[in-house]
Amino acid sequence: MAKIEVLNLCKSFNGQEVLRGIDLSIEEGETLVVIGRSGEGKTVFLKHLIGLLKPDDGEIFVDGQEITRLDDREMNEVRKKFGMLFQYSALFDSMTVGENVAFPLQEHTKLSAREIEEIVRQKLRLVGLEGVEGKMPDELSGGMRKRVGLARAIALNPEILLYDEPTTGLDPILCDAINRLIIDTRKHLHVTSVVISHDIEGSYKIGTRIAMLHQGKIIEIGTPSQIQTSENPVVQQFIQGRAEGPITVH
Repeated sequence: MAKIEVLNLCKSFNGQEVLRGIDLSIEEGETLVVIGRSGEGKTVFLKHLIGLLKPDDGEIFVDGQEITRLDDREMNEVRKKFGMLFQYSALFDSMTVGENVAFPLQEHTKLSAREIEEIVRQKLRLVGLEGVEGKMPDELSGGMRKRVGLARAIALNPEILLYDEPTTGLDPILCDAINRLIIDTRKHLHVTSVVISHDIEGSYKIGTRIAMLHQGKIIEIGTPSQIQTSENPVVQQFIQGRAEGPITVH
């Protein structure tokens, strides 16, 4: 059984269609990378998976449970299966690193302060950060903030990790470091991952499969090698970064 099953997912905003019938099956333990141009609805798609948006039409199944019609209490239970790394880490500026990572544990568990402190240390160690619990987010580099964001995302040992543009704004070396971290996290925690990315080379490294979203639909899905050798001219134009082709540049 698929970990996540998406059937005919449709969403419009102010009469403008963004998602036009997405069908997608995400297998347990895989890393699916969703690529596509800016404004194509990749983040909108991600927000549907975690219930932050409700579709106009279609269904989403998580572990066989249809989630689009759940009430807030029921959806909050489903969300415990998810961890999410937001595009700009979304750390609380007024909290220390340790407090940021501890936040979901304090909100959703009844663990003691000592137990939470130990988990925070473990998660920070897992993302390659030790001894930074007392630092504030503005004292950290962009790459370190991403790592803290990931430590917070995995604090509750989620079954599914969602990454929204995890390498945006990072230099090539930091991009590679974050991509390696995504691979290592999947191996260590055996999570199912969905990654929204513009980083084509990174997508080839981290993705077990890659799906391209174009004009509100998934137009191609396959392994990295299948995507690289796709005969679809839209896919080739995008992955090669060419201005000339069927995708018009405005």
